[in-house]
Amino acid sequence: MAKTKTAFFCQNCGTQYAKWVGQCSACKQWNTVVEEVVQKEEKSSWKTPSQTAKRVSKPLLVNEISIEKEVRLNTFDLEFNRVLGGGLVPGALVLLGGEPGVGKSTLLLQIALKLPYKTLYVSGEESQKQIKMRADRIHPNSETCFILTETKTQNIFKQIEATEPDIVVIDSIQTLHSDYIESAAGSISQIRECTAELIKFAKETNTPVILIGHITKDGSIAGPKILEHMVDTVLQFEGDRNYVYRLLRSLKNRFGSTAELGIYEMQGSGLREVNNPSEVLISKSDNGLSGTAIASTVEGMRPLLIEIQALVSTAVYGTPQRSTTGYNAKRLNMLLAVLEKRAGFKLGAKDVFLNITGGISVDDPAIDLAVIAAILSSNEDIPIDKGICFAAEVGLAGEIRPVQRVEQRILEAEKLGYDTIIISKNNKIGLKATKIRILLASKIEEVAGNLFG
Repeated sequence: MAKTKTAFFCQNCGTQYAKWVGQCSACKQWNTVVEEVVQKEEKSSWKTPSQTAKRVSKPLLVNEISIEKEVRLNTFDLEFNRVLGGGLVPGALVLLGGEPGVGKSTLLLQIALKLPYKTLYVSGEESQKQIKMRADRIHPNSETCFILTETKTQNIFKQIEATEPDIVVIDSIQTLHSDYIESAAGSISQIRECTAELIKFAKETNTPVILIGHITKDGSIAGPKILEHMVDTVLQFEGDRNYVYRLLRSLKNRFGSTAELGIYEMQGSGLREVNNPSEVLISKSDNGLSGTAIASTVEGMRPLLIEIQALVSTAVYGTPQRSTTGYNAKRLNMLLAVLEKRAGFKLGAKDVFLNITGGISVDDPAIDLAVIAAILSSNEDIPIDKGICFAAEVGLAGEIRPVQRVEQRILEAEKLGYDTIIISKNNKIGLKATKIRILLASKIEEVAGNLFG
């Protein structure tokens, strides 16, 4: 009988050790190294006829390699297609992570029910009746989606051979286990082995596989870091429980851009695609309120208009507070220093609170000018005209700097009915016959003078 082999793995990053250590040398975390059984049999869960043939890869010149235009599978979900880069690539492995209860299973079940392709939805967390109840609420009629409740990979592959699906969904990878690894489901070695078997299946059969992954308390995907390296695409599904909107971001994508953003609205009947997010991110209030400014930003290829709210008040506790929601706090401190040093506004003894409405986070420096406008509006208690929006970066010298793709920002503002946009005078604009008025500025003093006289 073969001796059982064990090794020590870090549960945080997946680093392997020959013996137990108190602190992982890779991620510097304490008490995360555990012992796991790594004895594996000399056989694989997934076998194809090509396994018996001896295939030897030969090197080819780059010019000799023939490429064909990739044909993607349409998921019939515009937001999901956008984030993937145009649809599912055959043979790709997609990993979807997110907080518990954010709607990962609902999103993938909703997509699986609408697909015209034969889809196998494998769940290791819910029974078939539970999934049926959710399916009736989302999309009652589906003749192409098969539901399987199983956690053993060997049994899953048997059903895959019998069903021959076009797309496989696994909910979730942390619940699967293989007979060839003698450790508990969700352990480092089990996650790595089950993912390797699914990758082998996906690549050899050209079938796309979508995995749902749990996340740890610090927000990273549970399991070894190698899991994210093994898959082709890593998606993050996020959202605040206090808001109905959910954001789908791409953290890694071998077949498209990682800058795209998908927006959904959580409803009783499932997730609704938000095709025009600017309308839901901007309040419909008719009353002019001070401390509010509209910024034109870009997420991936999509221009958005977002509402920025600021509150400036006298500090009553001695030390002024600086608080932000959805915006970088360090960048806020920098902009406040620029206002005090370059423009002469005395904000050092005042509390400043900043919020980007809708529960989203934005890192685009093009919203700097809107942030400053909102702060000055609250400080002066003078509302900004509702027809004005902003798209410019602010430098340390107080200058208004140009931003990329300003023409798309201008057209989006015009489409939503804004009559004035303030940008940098150094931006080159090739637009003609636009209805929106374009104001060019070089310093923040000019903007403050135009807005508050």
